[in-house]
Amino acid sequence: MTSVDALQDRGPRRPLVAILSGAGISTDSGIPDYRGPNGLWRRDPEAEKLVTYDAYMGDPEIRRRSWRMRQESPAFRARPNAAHEAVVRLERSGTPVRVITQNVDGLHQAAGMPERKVLELHGTVRAVTCTRCHARSSMEEALARVAAGEPDPACRECGGILKSATVMFGERLDPQVLGTALEVAKAADVFLAVGTTLQVQPAASLAGVAAEHGARLIIVNAEPTPYDGLAAEVIREPIGSALPALLEGLAQHG
Repeated sequence: MTSVDALQDRGPRRPLVAILSGAGISTDSGIPDYRGPNGLWRRDPEAEKLVTYDAYMGDPEIRRRSWRMRQESPAFRARPNAAHEAVVRLERSGTPVRVITQNVDGLHQAAGMPERKVLELHGTVRAVTCTRCHARSSMEEALARVAAGEPDPACRECGGILKSATVMFGERLDPQVLGTALEVAKAADVFLAVGTTLQVQPAASLAGVAAEHGARLIIVNAEPTPYDGLAAEVIREPIGSALPALLEGLAQHG
């Protein structure tokens, strides 16, 4: 169900709050920011090949390195932080909340956000998918196979190449997920962009869409973004303290 009506919770009309979250919301959980001043892509440009579709599909060594990277990923040890928990408190206060996330770590759901209220634009690192038959299984199972001695595990169903269920560079976003995200942006009364540089399209454009449709745009990010000029409020404070305070105010005032 993707109609605007379906995005609203039943009962008296309350303002719909949409939250677009980026890497900055998860740094307090120990997950690095890829594009920030100290981000992984700046420290190790070669690492970008490990998550680039054509390189991954065409080079077995890239795939083996990718699986080793997944074994060491901090996402599997990370726990939700104060910012994730604040989003859940807002949702449980009765305020209609939808999360649109650029992150693949699953921490919004781990904090307690209902699956149906989280749109993962770039997929999830917690599952794997076959590039041939599209069979889906858990990342935990795939990593167990790597640990057991399969450096590049193949699909058990058809023998195809497995990849994480994330959107790699060179892949398109799921059109259904993106379409629902656009509907949320258009329907939102308040649109928060949190911990995102708002530079990666089409996710970044959602902030502009929300503002164009009358949402109050609030940006919480350490660095300037291309959409700061459209924002009703720009907050440069640390996300772990700024977001809980901001969301508590929204819960109280509706």
